[in-house]
Amino acid sequence: MTSLVALSSGVIAAIVAVVVIDIFAVIFGLSFVRARRAQRAGEAVPESERTSKPVTRRDFFRRSLIVSFLVFGAEFGAATIAFLWPNLKGGFGSVINAGKVEDIKSLIVDTEQPYYYGAGRFYIVPYDGKPGEDVDYAAEGVETQGLMPLYQRCVHLGCRVPFCQQSQWFECPCHGSKYNSAGEYKLGPAPRGMDRFKIDITDSGDVMVDTSTIVLGPPRGTDTIDKPQAGPFCVAPG
Repeated sequence: MTSLVALSSGVIAAIVAVVVIDIFAVIFGLSFVRARRAQRAGEAVPESERTSKPVTRRDFFRRSLIVSFLVFGAEFGAATIAFLWPNLKGGFGSVINAGKVEDIKSLIVDTEQPYYYGAGRFYIVPYDGKPGEDVDYAAEGVETQGLMPLYQRCVHLGCRVPFCQQSQWFECPCHGSKYNSAGEYKLGPAPRGMDRFKIDITDSGDVMVDTSTIVLGPPRGTDTIDKPQAGPFCVAPG
């Protein structure tokens, strides 16, 4: 409901701006036409207008051009706001409802791979490790009820990191960085483990992932799950 109200307010504000500029353009055009007709008909010019400088044809076209640019800018801005606003409220960079916790856990078990949510750019992985025991790393709020979200981006150069079904590791196709199923660094040039997001599960079982803040991944050497690769790599080691 809040996002709908914000969307309506933004769109209404943009529409009002466009209407005001359009009204200004119409009034300006009508005043010029009326003045030109008065001059041609020989009508008396009011005292308040006798001291003002008459608008030349060049001034009229110059002002009309400026008004046209303003109108175009307002309309383009309104269209841009209307197009982008839903993404700002319901996509990456916001709190995302990834689905029901039981459905996500069932999919992970059935497919033997993490649950991927493309619109939020994250994976949800099963996690039963103990962060902070092996090295000085503890990230509050990134795990709950045995689930943890991982940012899909490789921390080396930003490529999307797929999950390899064979090795049961995340393997970057760009430069061969590899992470275990908890996103902890194992091989390659990556400086740390995969970054995480905070997660919360509501009373109704909705998994809410906060993609507005990135929690940096654990440093090299972190291994809280002790699970070696399960099979051959999908990407050859660099």
